[in-house]
Amino acid sequence: MSFNTFGKLFRFTTWGESHGPAIGCVVDGCPPNISIKESDIQIELNKRKPGQSKFTTQRKEDDKVNILSGVFEGKSTGTPISLVIYNKDMRSRDYETIKNKFRPGHADYTYFKKYGIRDYRGGGRQSARETASRVAAGAIAKKVLETKIGKKFKVVGAVTQLGILGCDVSKWNDNYIKKNQLFCPDKSIIKLWEKYLLSVRKSGSSCGAIIEVRARGIPPGLGAPIYSKLDMDLAAAMMSINAVKGVNIGSGMNSAQLSGEQNSDEIFNKGKNTNFNSNNAGGILGGISSGQEIVVSFAVKPTSSILSSRKTIDKFGKNTSISVKGRHDPCVGIRAVPIGEAMMNCVLLDHYLMHKAQCK
Repeated sequence: MSFNTFGKLFRFTTWGESHGPAIGCVVDGCPPNISIKESDIQIELNKRKPGQSKFTTQRKEDDKVNILSGVFEGKSTGTPISLVIYNKDMRSRDYETIKNKFRPGHADYTYFKKYGIRDYRGGGRQSARETASRVAAGAIAKKVLETKIGKKFKVVGAVTQLGILGCDVSKWNDNYIKKNQLFCPDKSIIKLWEKYLLSVRKSGSSCGAIIEVRARGIPPGLGAPIYSKLDMDLAAAMMSINAVKGVNIGSGMNSAQLSGEQNSDEIFNKGKNTNFNSNNAGGILGGISSGQEIVVSFAVKPTSSILSSRKTIDKFGKNTSISVKGRHDPCVGIRAVPIGEAMMNCVLLDHYLMHKAQCK
């Protein structure tokens, strides 16, 4: 079986390859009469598109989206919304020298073992180029949630660790995240990050990153106690992003180091409002949203395409070595921020619709 569709009530199916003529997606389950314009989607795609700074791949793509169906006179019709993004700056020749070799740490080997075919042009379907389609779907989910929940709803992502260098998340600043190319929430660390990443790029290597995504204004009650927990679906969504190797909800793995007193998020009422003294749970208790800020973080591994020579095998089973030239991100995690935001939006809308269907 093939699995190219994500979601339950709000669903999207992505298609296309890195060096094919186009990529895109079909979004199904969008409620009718939601104001949707191509410019709404383009805003989110512009955060992710390549070639915007010296810290990312220099592949130049406009990532201009076209709506083919499902929107009439600026409003969703309730029918499938088809979106297409045409590829323009493909350089398949960059991969000619490695077309029979597997990049260590990359999905080249497993895709070949599964399908028996090797699309060496930028990795084909396994390329992170596919994630542009997810960002487009996430932009639609965001518009629906803003319409249904209102102005208090907001999803913001940031890079909280770049390679070995972390930052002070207590200095998180939404506005500053928007203004810098590394999606850094802490102004005091940005110069050191820039210097570090440029040295990584100059050496021909790569580094990983940790991304944190926060969702505010989410009402309590989204999710289910057992097989469709909100945190379960969020973890699956983030793990589906290329190069992600770990996900935390709230304190996540660090919860194991806390005592019961430290980990418990004490509850109190102030007037008509319920409040919590802390948020180790990341806004989700028993698989259901608590009304607190939802906090998800995920780890992105270093880019596998590097200049350093590495030992590998070719598709004929022979031992060889590989050095990857061409245009690659020194830290693919930077452009994962809008992808994480998109997946958060898609899961939240899916659970919002399921909650409405069952409980209201």
